[in-house]
Amino acid sequence: MIKVLIVDDSPVVREILRDWLEEQEDLNVVGEARDGIEAFDLVEKFSPNVVIMDILMPRMNGLEATEKIMGYYPTPILIFSSTVNNQEMNIAFEAISRGALDVMAKPNGLGKNSQPDKKEFLKKIRILSRIPVIPHPRAKFQGRFHPAEQSAAQPGTAAHPKFDLLAIGASTGGPKAISDILKLFPEDFPVPIVIVQHIADSFIAGMASWLNRESKLTVKVAEQGERLRPATAYLAPARFHLTIRNNIVELRDSGPVNNCKPSVDVLFASLAESFRNRVLAVLLTGMGSDGASGMKQIHERGGQTIVQDEASSIIFGMPASAIKLGGVDEVAPLQKIPDAIFRAFGLKKKGGK
Repeated sequence: MIKVLIVDDSPVVREILRDWLEEQEDLNVVGEARDGIEAFDLVEKFSPNVVIMDILMPRMNGLEATEKIMGYYPTPILIFSSTVNNQEMNIAFEAISRGALDVMAKPNGLGKNSQPDKKEFLKKIRILSRIPVIPHPRAKFQGRFHPAEQSAAQPGTAAHPKFDLLAIGASTGGPKAISDILKLFPEDFPVPIVIVQHIADSFIAGMASWLNRESKLTVKVAEQGERLRPATAYLAPARFHLTIRNNIVELRDSGPVNNCKPSVDVLFASLAESFRNRVLAVLLTGMGSDGASGMKQIHERGGQTIVQDEASSIIFGMPASAIKLGGVDEVAPLQKIPDAIFRAFGLKKKGGK
């Protein structure tokens, strides 16, 4: 039985979520909290398998509660946010920085008839309940992948990089992993970066804004017809596949691939065709197999491919699928992936040669 704690200051939202959860034979609501202070006490009391966390609440908000819970009683946390304003969006992504595993938008007009949202919500709860988490006291958490402990790239040291493009694909656990990588990049990184992240549609713009603040790069949502520029990271927009042709963004409104839209496979396949051996592809944590087939195509055309290892992945599904297909050149823990990228692009490390 999966034990779930609901944290939301709205009694209506708590009632609806309780009804959704208790209709399921394998899910049990062990408690409800109106704010972060109550949430912390109930986590200590009931040891839930998953916490559903609202953002804006009285006394202690979702960010503060996430930090405190992850410091003392590490538990899988799903941020369940209405994303009605920039403040709430910013807090949601900051909560991910401090240990929350995933975010989901509250559907407009949340109600008992929101069947597609209900199905996705229940799926996330079951997935997150199986993920082992570790303590994240803020000081230790910030130091785990802190740039001071990494080999950040020295700016201005790769005049003729081997590759023309860096591509990254990720799903569950991806926002934090992508942030850990991009924040180590120099402001003059020599090529463009294209990214597909599986996340609720309403969070894409907020994620781009958050990464733009977290890193020295320019990070934005990709737009139809724009030309890629170095030191700029482009996120696939909601409900469109991202492809690149002649260094120009082409957004495709075709059907989902691997039940995903945008799909990592669609991006990687377009890069294999357009860039051949001049692309470096990185596949990070995530459930399913999206990206594995496209990564193999890049590998077969002479591009370089790197996947995150099992120990540092929240979910090893996507990297494992790519390894199984035989399209992977290197398997590395998350904290080693920036160095692998810098080596591939001929970037010197600070303090190194």
